[in-house]
Amino acid sequence: MSNLDRADSLIKAVERTIKEPVTVSNSAEFLVGVDLGTAYTVIVVLDKDKNPIACEMEFAQVIRDGLVVDYMGALNIVKRLKQKIEGKLGIELTKAAIAVPPGTGERDTQTHIYVVEGAGMEVTEVLDEPTAANAVLKVKNGVIVDVGGGTTGLSIFENGKVIYSADEPTGGTQLSLVIAGGCRISFEEAERRKKQKENQKEIFTMVTPVIQKIAAIIKKHIKDFNINKIYLVGGTCCLAGIEKVIKKETGIETVKPSNPFLVTPLGIAMNCSMGEEVKLNGYGEVS
Repeated sequence: MSNLDRADSLIKAVERTIKEPVTVSNSAEFLVGVDLGTAYTVIVVLDKDKNPIACEMEFAQVIRDGLVVDYMGALNIVKRLKQKIEGKLGIELTKAAIAVPPGTGERDTQTHIYVVEGAGMEVTEVLDEPTAANAVLKVKNGVIVDVGGGTTGLSIFENGKVIYSADEPTGGTQLSLVIAGGCRISFEEAERRKKQKENQKEIFTMVTPVIQKIAAIIKKHIKDFNINKIYLVGGTCCLAGIEKVIKKETGIETVKPSNPFLVTPLGIAMNCSMGEEVKLNGYGEVS
């Protein structure tokens, strides 16, 4: 079974729990991942064996380019999602892992931590988003590119370890702005239209220049490395055909799982530990 096949199997299990959460004992240990995204905030819950048991999400624009711009809005969303899961399963979520774009500074990382801890969960792990995604993809050699709502982040892996990370503005928000302008509709309507599969062929030509810019970001950061495969994750990569444009622009084989949107939140949950509260050093890194 390929790493993408394994990832797809896990992702489908998470998708099933959105409508049908798995009943568990309220005394069990849970692995929780909180993904504060530019477009969606997502919580994924796994059992101690890393089997998906619940997933909740909510559209929100409380994060911009990986930074919390509406603290109370973010806090209230995480509280609501947490309460939904706890109410459905009769459990209490007490610990969680989070992820931030590569290169996020200590102050901004700390704000992400405050949001989750303010919602009642102790943060035990902080990862960069592509590294979180690799808990699902299991890439040994290659680059994982996480194209979210606001930024394109990437991590290059060699023998399973990160040797380089970067993050730049440009993501799904830019696609929506182009669609809104080209179709003369509101940004909110553009967001909806972008996600509807029946519209994707119509808008693809319109947003191709933005995808080419994303490809240029990738190409710039991998030029000094021997990369033979690009793995795409993040909600923006759900757009049909995005991998073909990036392959054409970079000249490198480009692949994505069946639902790129859920890869990072699932990977965050898989990295949750039951240990002590995380501490940051002076470089914004986990110590």
